[in-house]
Amino acid sequence: MTQNSSLRETHTVPVSFRERSASKRISRRDFMKVVTAAIGGFMGLVTSIPLIGYILSPALQKNENTSWIDLGPLEKYPIGATPSPFDFTQTRVNGWERTALSYGVFVIRTDEKRVQVLSNVCTHLGCRVTWHPNIEHYISPCHDGHFDLTGNIVKGPQPRPLDEFTTKIENGNLFIQLPPKKRES
Repeated sequence: MTQNSSLRETHTVPVSFRERSASKRISRRDFMKVVTAAIGGFMGLVTSIPLIGYILSPALQKNENTSWIDLGPLEKYPIGATPSPFDFTQTRVNGWERTALSYGVFVIRTDEKRVQVLSNVCTHLGCRVTWHPNIEHYISPCHDGHFDLTGNIVKGPQPRPLDEFTTKIENGNLFIQLPPKKRES
């Protein structure tokens, strides 16, 4: 072998590789298109992730099923007096939906620390019961159901006593916890 031929052999590139590199060449214009599209896509992705999170966040939040409602100062409810009615509305947020729920309760204060809070909703058909001091009963107008002062059944078709709220006293204020507890006969 001659020196010339050995040199040629070491620098010889296969034809197929040359053809491939020539066909893979990209013009500056095409390169700029690809780079611009990649940067635009990346920026679009970066800005859309927080937007998607903002849109989906209400659906992903945990819905609290319990909450404490302030019924005001404990002195507002006299000891041993007839049940004191108290009405309030609570707005519940579930995802994107806001629902206003109306509640009515009777507060019975037996001594300095003991308070019972009953729902004013009859356990039979959901009618609002009212206190009748002359007979000392809560009466449901839908079916003449009667409950005593502590919410127990006296007569009527209702399946169980009036529901009772869990109570706590903090800084002289009376709080009740939603939802009420269902009591059994």
